[in-house]
Amino acid sequence: MIKDFLTLIFPKVCNACRKALYKSEDCICAYCHYHLPKTNFHLNKENPISKTFWGRAAVEEATSLYYFNKGTKVQHLIHQLKYRGKKEIGYSLGKHYGVELKNSRSFSTIDLVIPVPLFPSKQKKRGYNQSELFAKGLAESLSVESHSEVLIRKLNSQSQTKKTRFDRWKNVEFVFEVTKPEVLHGKHILLVDDVITTGATLEACANRIIEVPGSKVSIATIASTLF
Repeated sequence: MIKDFLTLIFPKVCNACRKALYKSEDCICAYCHYHLPKTNFHLNKENPISKTFWGRAAVEEATSLYYFNKGTKVQHLIHQLKYRGKKEIGYSLGKHYGVELKNSRSFSTIDLVIPVPLFPSKQKKRGYNQSELFAKGLAESLSVESHSEVLIRKLNSQSQTKKTRFDRWKNVEFVFEVTKPEVLHGKHILLVDDVITTGATLEACANRIIEVPGSKVSIATIASTLF
């Protein structure tokens, strides 16, 4: 009764469209889940994300949940997740997408989910790693574990926002390190991030992981600017 009363005064709203949520809805309304621009890249092995890694990193599969465009609900969701403390968005989207990936032959062999790490001081300032929340949701639906301490960011690289593709790659080339290779040995790793633009950060992470004997890497992000 108390919960219903509080909901009446402070109604829960969809983080994408801001409309009131029904009791059965969590974080994002059913309408937005259905109408947000899904890529369905997990159904197409030669999708734009996979192609961007050709010749750059030996990535098994690559996919993204949504297309990213400025001024859209997807951008609003990402902004709420990264800068407004709406941590539930990352976890909810991970659970949602994990169900789809589990039913995909290409992603059905995932053993472990690993998020792209933040530099410790940046994560401390933000209070969380948005990619780690997405990873936890994915792992739950895929019925596997997620690990956030196996891959670390040992250097605090500069912002990638205004850099060229080559500069982005140079900016993160030696930034990441695998701390527990025994955890990755012989495993199919799902490496996850919030948004993919040029893929430089994911490339750098994937190449560190692939150095571990017997490991394989696939990639999933919440959104993609690659069409």
